[in-house]
Amino acid sequence: VEAEGDLDFRGTLGVAKDAPVGFRAIRLNFNLDTAEPQERVDSLLKLTERYCVVFQTISQKPELTVSARR
Repeated sequence: VEAEGDLDFRGTLGVAKDAPVGFRAIRLNFNLDTAEPQERVDSLLKLTERYCVVFQTISQKPELTVSARR
């Protein structure tokens, strides 16, 4: 598995207020060594997208809250 993404470190480090914080794109590449037919590989990819907790959390934007207590 290869994971890569695009982000502007200026935003993450707080050195440029106009630069976004966080990843703007994330790419996952699976390099498979298999003799399986393409339809099985396609099915694997579809099921991976459907049941991957991290993928679903990012793609469905969960409800987020921030709080502070003293």
